[in-house]
Amino acid sequence: MTDPRKEHDAEPSTHFGYQSVPESRKAEKVAEVFHSVAAKYDLMNDLLSGGMHRLWKRFTIELSGARHGNRILDIAGGTGDLARQFSRIVGPSGQVVLADINASMLKVGRDRLLDKGVAGNIEFVQADAEKLPFPDNHFDVVTIAFGLRNVTHKDQAIRSMLRVLKPGGRLLVLEFSKPSSALLSKAYDAYSFNVMPLVGKLVTKDAESYRYLAESIRMHPDQETLKGMMSEAGFENVTYHNMTGGIVALHRGIKP
Repeated sequence: MTDPRKEHDAEPSTHFGYQSVPESRKAEKVAEVFHSVAAKYDLMNDLLSGGMHRLWKRFTIELSGARHGNRILDIAGGTGDLARQFSRIVGPSGQVVLADINASMLKVGRDRLLDKGVAGNIEFVQADAEKLPFPDNHFDVVTIAFGLRNVTHKDQAIRSMLRVLKPGGRLLVLEFSKPSSALLSKAYDAYSFNVMPLVGKLVTKDAESYRYLAESIRMHPDQETLKGMMSEAGFENVTYHNMTGGIVALHRGIKP
């Protein structure tokens, strides 16, 4: 017979891809994935998306409404694709913060941007999206590209992003989502679970990390669910734009 007190005190579980893991271990396991893939993250993005990720990010920047002098936070900023463009837009009177929970990704992003001469108005902060270490009402724009699906408590992270935005500030969430047609969904599944791990094995010697990435996409809320989560957190005028047949969606919300 089990001890009811132990059942009551059992740690809640969450998903890590298709696995169920204790909530306290998810961040550690996600970190292992990104430590493994950080060095060749850009190359793999280009290979697996056929370069489309650059167009998705360009649209995110256009929809952000970023302006000269703005203060911008790029969460899960990876290798700095968005941060580099935002740095150019906001100019010397603005500020861009590239934040990532993963030290390996942050180092790759910092080194890459410094190699490209991006400096002066950009800083790098290791930070957890659920507990952002920034003041209230601080940023004009917050972006998170292909990072929200790896967060354990997505609703908590969205509220944290709302808190650090200024009134009228914009949150943009770029993420893999649900394809709009059954035929595309079937083809995308075949690609994700066969091609992605194979390319991962050949290029990074790590098939498992790319199998996790494919699974994590399937566990992420679909377009309407994420829209509802953003509205419930307190964002107004929440909209989303499907790209590449809904394989990717860009959600945008405004802080009242």
